[in-house]
Amino acid sequence: MRIVLLGATGFVGHHLLPELSKAGHHCLALSRYKPGCRDLTVIPRVEVRQSSGYDTDSLSRYFDGADAVINMVGILNESGRSGKGFMKVHTGLVENIIEACRSSAVRRFLYVSALNAGKGNSHYLISKGLAEEKIRAADDLDSTIVQPSVIFGDGDSFFNRFAGLLKLAPVLPLACPDARMQPVWVGDVAAAITAAIADPETIGQTLIMVGPKEYSLRELVEFTARSAGLKRKIVGLPDSLSRLQGYLMDFVPGKPFSSDNYRSLQTDNTSVENSLWRFGIQPKSIGSVVPGYLKGSPHQHQLDNCRRRVDR
Repeated sequence: MRIVLLGATGFVGHHLLPELSKAGHHCLALSRYKPGCRDLTVIPRVEVRQSSGYDTDSLSRYFDGADAVINMVGILNESGRSGKGFMKVHTGLVENIIEACRSSAVRRFLYVSALNAGKGNSHYLISKGLAEEKIRAADDLDSTIVQPSVIFGDGDSFFNRFAGLLKLAPVLPLACPDARMQPVWVGDVAAAITAAIADPETIGQTLIMVGPKEYSLRELVEFTARSAGLKRKIVGLPDSLSRLQGYLMDFVPGKPFSSDNYRSLQTDNTSVENSLWRFGIQPKSIGSVVPGYLKGSPHQHQLDNCRRRVDR
């Protein structure tokens, strides 16, 4: 199968592309900055091509001759606070992809969304939910929607980010400490997507992917500290201060936290349903994976990643 992927040069894509290659698929990964993706070019049957824009006409040219399209493009924060950035990246891009699939005669489309998309009042979840609505309405496409919880693994932006914050000071003021999450390992997500893209029984379905256990955000940050070998005090903030922290962080470069993140955390990121089992995947726990990459050196992680890709 020839697959075109958008957003595959990020964290999840670095784990998904080797799985797709191992399954015999030929992959074209589109990137806005190809020089930063040299490590992906060593994976067999993977081509990285630079694309300056994702308008319908440009996408149609890339989709020509493809058997399937996978979209993993997403942002956790936007420039500004209006929601326009989320709508452009999530909903607008999906509209362009749908039209490009039609003009290129590509029917198979898999979209990596987010658990509980469309629920709550954050721009992130709302825009993801609207994108899903567009996909479900396109009944001329053979679409599958994937809804993962927070994805963890070597190179993630969750446990690694908190580990970085914990190294800065002995005390960490934590917004929304009681928010519930069910982190899922990136390797399990990659394996499930690889199985789903070639499985016609997943067409028209929404696949929920979560880990084996749910936690509060406080529990996850405390686990991060222990895994990184750090003795830190985690101070959970009440709702009013959590909201205030999000507002103030809206104006900090890079937005380590934001008002929209605060609103997203008001919706539990958990599920009693788990589609991983249908593919014979037993979800890995955070305890079996996270300590290994939080304690190891970045140089060792890079060597391990290279060895995994060469072996495949």
